[in-house]
This record gives sequence, structure tokens and C-alpha cells, in this order.
Amino acid sequence: MASRYSVARAARQLTSVAAKRPSAFACQQWRQIAQTPRLFTVSAQLKEKKYTEDHEWIEVSADGKTYTLGISEYAAKALGDVVYIELPQVDLEVGEGDAIGAVESVKSASDILTPVSGTVAELNSALEDKPGNINKDPEGDAWIAKITVSKEPTGKLMSKAEYKEFTEEA
Repeated sequence: MASRYSVARAARQLTSVAAKRPSAFACQQWRQIAQTPRLFTVSAQLKEKKYTEDHEWIEVSADGKTYTLGISEYAAKALGDVVYIELPQVDLEVGEGDAIGAVESVKSASDILTPVSGTVAELNSALEDKPGNINKDPEGDAWIAKITVSKEPTGKLMSKAEYKEFTEEA
């Protein structure tokens, strides 16, 4: 009886060792993957949109030097139908907390504040022709400006979950 158990134990050990050993096909795939150069990528946490208490959002680009700026969906809904948007000028030097433009709606007007310091690199000039697009897709195609940062933001930035909680309290 003891020999039957030892034979069964030896068979289990062999099958578990064989299961752990990769097949020749898997080794060939691994060699191909290991030989391809790995591209630089930004982690998902860094690429995540961040929100300010003033209802703007920023998102870092893949190069880590340019941030896209826009207003949040909450702000777009609170403003109502946007009828005019004042955009900053390209190559404008901005400091953290500076007003770089304004959004006017049928209800009210609001300044656009930048949570980063740097230089305005690009504008979404389509908003000048159709400012109402900001109501349709404020956190997507209706971004306001791209800013090349000179230093990392120091102000309070919130994740999507933190911002949602912040707006629910307001």
C-alpha cells in the first residue's frame, strides 16, 4: 500500500513539474518579444485626467511636457449654453492660477484658470467658430489649450473620483 502512495506522489510531482516547464513554442515567443525594443510609455496614473477646484481639467501628453487644458462637464452644465469663448494667445507665458481666457454663456461668464505654469503651445481654434461645442464634449474634443509646462503643478489636483465627490458636496 505504501508503494502505491509513493508511485502516485511521484506521478503528481512529475506532472506538476511538466506543467511548470514552458513549451518550446512559448520560449520562441518570449525570445521574439524580448528582442523587440520597448517603447517609452506613460503610466495610466500619470495620464489620468486631473481636476481643479475651479472646475478645469488637465491631462498630460505622452511626452510628459505638454498638458491639455479644458473645463469639466460639471462646469459646462453649470454654465449652460456657451455663446462665446476667449482663448489665450499662442506663446503666452502663464503662471499657475493665471486667468488665460473666459467662457461666456447665456447664464454667466467664467474665467479659465490654468493649474500649470508654462507656455501656451496650441489652441483649439474650432471653439472660436463654434463655442457651443464646449457643451457637447467638454472633456474631449472641446479642450481649450495645450500648455508646455515649465515646472510640475503644485496646486491641489483631484482624480475623477475625488472631483465627483467634491462636486456632489457643492
